[in-house]
Amino acid sequence: MLKMTHLSKAYRTEVVETYALRDFSIHVREGEFVAVTGPSGSGKTTFLTIAGLLEEFSGGEYQLDGANVRGLNDNQRSKLRNEKIGFIFQAFNLIADLNVQDNIDVPLRYRGFNSAERRRRIQEALGRVGLSARSRHYPAELSGGQQQRVAIARALAGSPRLLLADEPTGNLDTQMARGVLDLLEELHRDGATIVMVTHDPELAVRAQREVHIVDGQVVDLAAQPRLVATAHAGT
Repeated sequence: MLKMTHLSKAYRTEVVETYALRDFSIHVREGEFVAVTGPSGSGKTTFLTIAGLLEEFSGGEYQLDGANVRGLNDNQRSKLRNEKIGFIFQAFNLIADLNVQDNIDVPLRYRGFNSAERRRRIQEALGRVGLSARSRHYPAELSGGQQQRVAIARALAGSPRLLLADEPTGNLDTQMARGVLDLLEELHRDGATIVMVTHDPELAVRAQREVHIVDGQVVDLAAQPRLVATAHAGT
């Protein structure tokens, strides 16, 4: 699903060249739930923005669902991103002036779906996250956990091949965070491929596999997937 090989990302000025990622290799297979961990400044966010086709890389190779993304122009990258990837952000990124239904509808309009198809997708996505009764509410009328569920519904409505989650529980209290992680695990059991960036080792253990990044490189890539049921038993 996602394969980066010897990938690098450098930021250059007239004086200095700084590498955010160096000789970075990772392979996420279809249907995996992978947690990406590491200290602040390790390159986790850079990895996620490149994985989401929001930023270009300097060297190496990146294949997304079998497509080599190197050399794609902006329009091609946008098309591939809209068709293949769903994003879940720490800050929710909901539009305050739009209700829940319209927030989910916006990216579907960009995809060119007709009104009937958009309505079907919205209803199905809200049903998946348990918010069918809140479709006419505005973000300010929802709890943090509910807003994050709307963000997940927005991602799901586009039927992405890959879900990228950036600290999806970072702005939530413990109880709300558990609810969001429970939902992500449910989506994974249903076949979703999920890559979650987190700084919290207690959340990382809920994933199927953990990739640890330090100084822009993978330093601890588990050879075998963890048994998720075993992880639950210890929580």
